[in-house]
Amino acid sequence: MLRDIDASTVPMTNVPSGKSSRWLFLAIGWACVGFAGLGLVLPLFPTTPFLLLAAWAFGRSAPRWRRWLRHHRRFGSLVRAWEDHRVIPPWAKGMALVAISAGLAWLVLVREWPLWAYAVTAAMLGLVAAWIVTRPSRPPSS
Repeated sequence: MLRDIDASTVPMTNVPSGKSSRWLFLAIGWACVGFAGLGLVLPLFPTTPFLLLAAWAFGRSAPRWRRWLRHHRRFGSLVRAWEDHRVIPPWAKGMALVAISAGLAWLVLVREWPLWAYAVTAAMLGLVAAWIVTRPSRPPSS
């Protein structure tokens, strides 16, 4: 499957020449893929930022795994949209906002925190939500 993908269509970052730094970036990439997997099931734990970080790390260590991530059937479109055009598709924005809202609601219902802790958490999540909403939804017209 990976052999069918044209490597020239995948923009690459500078691959370091040292073997130890390649292993470090490869480890970072796989750790981020693991964290992204956790984000699929844990509330308030993001998935997409970890996938983007994994793509970056793989781009510096293992072009094969970067291509795999960019062409993944479920997550590849998100990674490509962000890397190629810095856009977040509308459906991804909606999912992120629902996840942020559900996570905050879960915290309020399950945790017994002081009011200031809820306010700080809500403010931080509100800033994240505002940043997501203000990103472009579609690539610029050519």
